[in-house]
Amino acid sequence: MKKTLLAATAAAALLTTSVQAQEIGVSMALFDDNFLTVLRNGMVESAAGMDGVNLQVEDAQNDVARQLDQINNFIASGVAAIIVNPVDTSATEAMSAAAASAGVPLVYVNRQPVNADSLPEGQAFVGSNEIESGTLAAFEACKLLRAAGKSNGANVYILMGELSNQAAVQRTKDFDDILATDMCSFMSVIDRQTANWSRDEAQNLMTNWLSSGQEFDAVLSNNDEMAIGAVQAMKAAGIAMEDVVVTGVDATRDALSAMQAGDLDVTVFQNAAGQGGGALQAALDLVAGEAVDSMVYIPFELVTPDTVADYLSAN
Repeated sequence: MKKTLLAATAAAALLTTSVQAQEIGVSMALFDDNFLTVLRNGMVESAAGMDGVNLQVEDAQNDVARQLDQINNFIASGVAAIIVNPVDTSATEAMSAAAASAGVPLVYVNRQPVNADSLPEGQAFVGSNEIESGTLAAFEACKLLRAAGKSNGANVYILMGELSNQAAVQRTKDFDDILATDMCSFMSVIDRQTANWSRDEAQNLMTNWLSSGQEFDAVLSNNDEMAIGAVQAMKAAGIAMEDVVVTGVDATRDALSAMQAGDLDVTVFQNAAGQGGGALQAALDLVAGEAVDSMVYIPFELVTPDTVADYLSAN
């Protein structure tokens, strides 16, 4: 795996004041998001345990231009390194170029940048391999439907995240790849639409789908928030949740509670706190001139009703 090394200009920053050398700029795509809040808190808590490390955390409010401005402002203020949770994973090349030109180490976290395979020296990505997330969720749904005697045919809805986001694109592809296998080809997609990671949007979309009267057996969602929104719509319509397989991704606390209540069948644990802490450590290692893998993966883990208690205690 490619190693990234701190550029000489960034290494020289270590000779400046200790306060400057330990100032880390963090641009989050959005504050108002359950999963990203856990990720952000993971960074903050990790920094709290380190002497002299100070985080300057900004909310990009889901605005690409705002996020690029934040990165440029971090550079101008002389931060030692920058951590970015991208608003749009297809718009990261300009961010990489700005940081590389200034010799400031940059670490992307959680959302894989479009230029992940060609990051400049002094840059890295810390997250999870999205090929695992959707694959684990869809394959478990396939097994549950087969166990329920529906291997002769099952209808499925797919809820997608923001289409500009690499995770949404990859998770949906994972679903399609599993449904294309011989074991799971009995699953047919009725419709797929984006609900932009939102519980409310997913609830509205699911309500519209229900109004069609189309029979269905499963809802595969790119994240837990949309899965919960779909569940709320189905319960409002009087659908028995034991009759439908519902999957999500992230294993948020709300999702784990929904699973305990019998409303959610599958989720996939994405270690948000671990990603946040890992991103901070990678940034500090780059500042110190140490070699860091350009792609640092933290594994996904399947969560089912049999294992949910383990994740509730850790969430």
